[in-house]
Amino acid sequence: MPYKLSATLTGHTSDARPVRALSTPADDLILSASRDSTAIVWRRDPAAAKFTSDSVFHASTRYVNAVTYLPPTPDAPKGYAVTGDQDGVINVYSLEPVKDDPDYCLLGHTNNVCGLRTTPAGNIISCSWDYTARVWKNFNPEYELKGHENSVWDVLAVNEDEFITGSADKTIKLWKQHKVVHTFAGHNAVVRSLALIPDIGFASCADNEIRVWSLGGDLVYTLTGHTSFIYRLAVLPSGDLVSSSEDRSVRVWKDGECAQVLVHPAISVWTVSTLPNGDIVSGSSDKTVRVFSASEDRWAPAEEIKAYEDVIAQQSLSSHDVEQVKVETMDALSRPGKKVGQTMLVLNGDVTEVHHWDGSVWEKIGERVEASSGAEKTKTFFEGKEYDYVWNVAIEDGEPALKLPYNVSENPAAAAQRFLERNNLPLTHVNTIVEYIYQNTPGQTLGSGGGEQYVDPYTGERARSSQRVASGPSGPAAPASSYMDPYTGASRYTGTPAPAAAAPSSTYMDPYTGASRYSGASSQPAAAPPKPAGILPMLQPVLLKEGNLVQMRVKLHQYNDDLRNEISTSSLAFYPEEDRSIDDAFAYVQKCAAGNRPTNPLGSVHVDSVIQVLERWPASLRLPVLDLARLIVAFCPEAVKAPGLKERLFECLFKAADWKTPWVKSATKPAEMNVMLVLRALANVAQEGSGAADGPWLGQVLKVVSDASYVTLFCIAAETAGHNAVECVVRYPVHAAGYRKSGAACVDDLPGTVLEEEKTDSESVYRALVGLGNVIYASKQQNSPFGGAQAAQVTRSMRELPTRFPEDRIRNIVIEISALLVSGIL
Repeated sequence: MPYKLSATLTGHTSDARPVRALSTPADDLILSASRDSTAIVWRRDPAAAKFTSDSVFHASTRYVNAVTYLPPTPDAPKGYAVTGDQDGVINVYSLEPVKDDPDYCLLGHTNNVCGLRTTPAGNIISCSWDYTARVWKNFNPEYELKGHENSVWDVLAVNEDEFITGSADKTIKLWKQHKVVHTFAGHNAVVRSLALIPDIGFASCADNEIRVWSLGGDLVYTLTGHTSFIYRLAVLPSGDLVSSSEDRSVRVWKDGECAQVLVHPAISVWTVSTLPNGDIVSGSSDKTVRVFSASEDRWAPAEEIKAYEDVIAQQSLSSHDVEQVKVETMDALSRPGKKVGQTMLVLNGDVTEVHHWDGSVWEKIGERVEASSGAEKTKTFFEGKEYDYVWNVAIEDGEPALKLPYNVSENPAAAAQRFLERNNLPLTHVNTIVEYIYQNTPGQTLGSGGGEQYVDPYTGERARSSQRVASGPSGPAAPASSYMDPYTGASRYTGTPAPAAAAPSSTYMDPYTGASRYSGASSQPAAAPPKPAGILPMLQPVLLKEGNLVQMRVKLHQYNDDLRNEISTSSLAFYPEEDRSIDDAFAYVQKCAAGNRPTNPLGSVHVDSVIQVLERWPASLRLPVLDLARLIVAFCPEAVKAPGLKERLFECLFKAADWKTPWVKSATKPAEMNVMLVLRALANVAQEGSGAADGPWLGQVLKVVSDASYVTLFCIAAETAGHNAVECVVRYPVHAAGYRKSGAACVDDLPGTVLEEEKTDSESVYRALVGLGNVIYASKQQNSPFGGAQAAQVTRSMRELPTRFPEDRIRNIVIEISALLVSGIL
């Protein structure tokens, strides 16, 4: 009988938190652990013949990445649930009586506990990213297994004295107590999971390959078929293997062949386990635990199975997820497959469907979506990523050709440098490789260098000549700004003036002036138009969306590759799910920047990936991740609208930027850049659709801005963030009273900061004045106008501004604010 869906267990709560670990000690008991910080005990109800949540343990404030089961003792007649978390803590909970606090807390690991097992006698064995495994007897440390050169991802207990560990150093070690007996080498990637196989030895997996070994060190056989990372192995009572993968599937292996593929409606199947009765249990990235059975009497009702299969058939798969094979016609489905798990692409009308052979019929598992690169062509899959082109480049006669991958959105020089470095070739050949790329991409627009009117934070180059348009609706141009770009040391707002007739247009319109702040402009000031109507309240947020996405992406993957290729830092590199989410985010933002907003917005899983990378990457490498966060909240504000997500993201951003109160200029350039990007993200999140005005969050933003002592370097971004936050208060007056105190704090701090200290940059002063005016406007709306002392303080701060900055826009906004302060009429 084939395996079919038996039960679907939903109880883990967060969309961005996959089920990471399972333990299945009995037919009626399942333990699951999740990145939602919990472990759940599921029991099968004999009367209803289905699993229900029996108890939930809030085992950590961070991820719970490992779980196992200890048999009953007199103190715990139903046994124990054992969990391991991201902080390196192992907690032991009695299943009866159930308590909120653990019965035992095992301390010793100094990093994430990613694997837990038990020995036949009931001892605990754990492994961690701290490069060690540990054996615990009677809840006390017994042995520490030290010898791996990188994170230990899984561990097995052969018996009470022999253990097996698999590591990110690509080796497997057999231990006798705490001493290494044998080291197994052969894998070319992180060894993620191990499983004991009766009468043979054990299995291991790395990348998309499974190897079966004898305990003596012999390789028995190898299994291939998964198309992406394998995360977990388990063994059925029959001795057959089961594996789960990033390719959305669980595979059943029998006699060295794939016997069945169980496709999941999720990006990744993170973990798999087996029940004593032969059922298979999986945990996936969609926060769901599923049970599959080969016994018909345990199958789910027919309508539930049909609904599940329909969901799978409606999935959209990129060419990343399917084999690059010929597209067949529909009549190909009448021919049997050559092997279980074989994938076939079938053209049904205008849709390319993906089918796989389950041993008896072709089952539709989704529809392929071609990656778009400006031309309608299928992308090529190389080393885990999609490319528009992968060329075979012959470097020397008689030597194998080398693979040169390239996307047309890349900078050709960056792609050439990556190719040369990966193949240990001299960088002096870079121009030759660039020329090769140009010759072999006819009709394509290469690289980024054409259109963005933006100073590149990664290269310091300008795409176009740009002169800051500093004049307001009337009046002469302001003096050149002394603002220095923290990325390049150059002024972002000044440059060589373009001829008036050749000034390029820009889609960015400055809501303060009605002109493009980044476009080329004539050096001759325009004639002063009549004084405009009142400016306040200013209800249009200023979004900081400019960015060199190509260079940002190149830099991000360069940093990630550097981390991955260094043994001491490889555990910091992207997890596959993060790699996928971040690439999705880049693709979405790039389309939005090109004016082609996708119909499917980014979600909490993408934001969560950004958060996780920021939490573990060193400060010197965070810039492109912070930049991506800024653009996500700018182009897809709904991505941070889930309850609590904005708060979590910005708490992470502040921490990543080493935020200090009182705010002082950092001594290092990377830290300066990080702070700048957090301020830009703050500016971008205060817009309609992000939920910025929900709850107390907006008031906290205002307080953050008001607490920051003034630093010229950050002025534009800081004042834009403050203006947007205040503008949001005005748009949502129902919350204005609650934010009145924070708004007043901003005003109280202004005289000692921007309005009094800034001498040259009129842009930041003007934005500060608009934000101030919005606060005063909102206060009067709420019948809580400024008192005499506050009004006098504001008046003193503005007194010299029209003289210091002889621009009509400064004079006009000062007059309007003064009128609001002294008049009772809005």
